[in-house]
Amino acid sequence: MSPHETLHLGASAPDLLRAAKMLADGQLVAFPTETVYGLGADARNGRAVAAIYAAKGRPSFNPLIVHLADAETARAHVTWSDAAQKLADAFWPGPLTLVLPLRPGHGISDLVTAGLDTLAVRVPAHPTARALLRAFDGPIAAPSANPSGRISPTTAAHVLAGLAGRIAAVVDDGPCAVGLESTIVGLSGAPALLRPGGVAAEEIEAVLGTDLVRNAPGDGISAPGQLLSHYAPAERVRLNAEAPHPGELFLGFGPMDCDLNLSPSGDLEEAAAALFGHLHALDSRARPIAVAPIPDHGLGAAINDRLRRAAAPRD
Repeated sequence: MSPHETLHLGASAPDLLRAAKMLADGQLVAFPTETVYGLGADARNGRAVAAIYAAKGRPSFNPLIVHLADAETARAHVTWSDAAQKLADAFWPGPLTLVLPLRPGHGISDLVTAGLDTLAVRVPAHPTARALLRAFDGPIAAPSANPSGRISPTTAAHVLAGLAGRIAAVVDDGPCAVGLESTIVGLSGAPALLRPGGVAAEEIEAVLGTDLVRNAPGDGISAPGQLLSHYAPAERVRLNAEAPHPGELFLGFGPMDCDLNLSPSGDLEEAAAALFGHLHALDSRARPIAVAPIPDHGLGAAINDRLRRAAAPRD
């Protein structure tokens, strides 16, 4: 395979062993999680992690999430806490990322943390992701497998559309079930919601027995996914639209006439799973996109977070 070819692998045991060998050799491999496809590299290998930033065109001040096989492995890299244990017991494996202080001798590349003294860790639920982590037997740094700032990928085809020729391989195991990135909770101080995502904040607060601190815009980059302009189609996005303007495509929610509908029945889980796929489909038509209002509770808060970033002014 030449450096300019991207191998398209399946989810069989031999293919996952091949993918694990590529990761061990310092190469980049995209793989499915229950949230979105991640672009994986050995989190201990600074050169491999640098290749993630290069492939994505990702700002180096934006830290990466490290995916691990289980909570016990996570504790080898971060300083654990009672709150972390409660959340891991309730939501791991699953779409929740915890940001914790780095443990001395953690072994993680400084490029993963972008100079912070904390690390974002997650145990994914997708069986193929977990099988790859077991085969690799180490921490995998993996942001979403798309060019930085663009729509996150929920299929292998989305990965190849953005990164073919820039990465060694993609492991294809169909579309992602959740379709929305993980919720990120900071635990280096008072529990804080750093990014809404696949686990609703209300569920996390119920487990912890306390409200999460909400970081205000402009508080700085303390976790992945906090750039103002992010998840963006090529054309302009207009939010909370009751109807499209002339020339716009209309992304609907609930019963309505539109070009594509996140959930005709108004189901937020269905909408979250469809969000990035529908944005990819509309983006391919190279016209501005108007988006119907989405309820701002539960998973709707995470959907609206992604849509606000998609619609934000770009540098």
